Amino acid sequence: MKPKFLPVVTTVLATVLCGPALAHGGEDHTHDPRPAAPTQPAPGGALIEAVSARRLPDGSLFVPKAVQRQLGLRHVIVTVGELAATVEFNGTVVADPNAGGRVQATQAGRVEAATGGLPTLGQKVTRGQVLALLRPVVSSIERANQRAQLDDVDAQLAIAERRRERYEQLEGSIARSAIEAARLDAQGLKQRRDALAAGLGAAEPLRAPVSGVISAAHVVAGQVVDARETVYEVVDPARLAVEALAYDAALVEGIAGAQASVAGGVAQLQFLGGGRQLREQALPLLFRVKTSTVPLAVGQPLKILAQTSRTLKGVAVPLSAQVKAGAGETAVWVRDGAERFIQRRVKVAPLDAARVAVVDGLADGERVVTAGAGLLAQVR
Repeated sequence: MKPKFLPVVTTVLATVLCGPALAHGGEDHTHDPRPAAPTQPAPGGALIEAVSARRLPDGSLFVPKAVQRQLGLRHVIVTVGELAATVEFNGTVVADPNAGGRVQATQAGRVEAATGGLPTLGQKVTRGQVLALLRPVVSSIERANQRAQLDDVDAQLAIAERRRERYEQLEGSIARSAIEAARLDAQGLKQRRDALAAGLGAAEPLRAPVSGVISAAHVVAGQVVDARETVYEVVDPARLAVEALAYDAALVEGIAGAQASVAGGVAQLQFLGGGRQLREQALPLLFRVKTSTVPLAVGQPLKILAQTSRTLKGVAVPLSAQVKAGAGETAVWVRDGAERFIQRRVKVAPLDAARVAVVDGLADGERVVTAGAGLLAQVR
């Protein structure tokens, strides 16, 4: 009689033998490296090129929309029209003659601090405020002469006072005119004596000529200065001017408005007038600072763009649209289609502190890149 469990044992044995059929010699291959997965076919070359910017054989650029968003490209549609002709000057910030001044020594002397001490840079002062004291410096001979003159006046004053007292005691027997003359003589000698005493070593107050802030301080306490030497300079920061030099007298006529390009901002200027006498082979021009987005300092150099009454035909584009092409030429990028950009060499003229006038190279209705133009030149 055959056992009933024989088919089950046979099935288990077959499973054990067939399960590790790939193994041989009783070796354990569970920790062997697995065969590499079959490599999927890479995307086609056309797909890679579709997502990257590149330069085309004709020199134009192919920039996909995704790359345009990453570069932050922006453009404007330009219109050809009449623009104000602009001239460019080099200028310097100066103090307004009516709102700035200098404190100078009228004579040689030693500087002393007034009540509250010597003023410091940037300190606000008012007109007539005493900034410092100037004590005259004289030689020993001059001082001796002044002392001798003062002693002489003292002696004359003593004689005149005694005469006046004697005449007043004899009033009634002496003419009244003689008494009045003695009184006036004594009074005049007293005033002369006071003036001499006040001038003998008395300090002279140095006062602020205008209200403003101290822009320059050239002395310290105890310093000896000469006559006409500048001690302090006072400037009103809210009232500044700009001086420029024009090397062509014809440029002075017809100036309507002006702007000054300052690092970090723009200053609006008002043209006041120009001189008619050459200085350094040029005519001086004066502008008043109306508004400024950044603080200005006296002596700061500026580039002035003045609009004239003459006009020229061109296109106004922002300064950010300009790029440098070969041989130092100026160019702009023009959008030709959704993803194609063309570099266009142009001729420009100054317009204002934020824009330039393209006088040649652009047509009406073209789309000029205004933001990210410098990044397009790096596409290869």
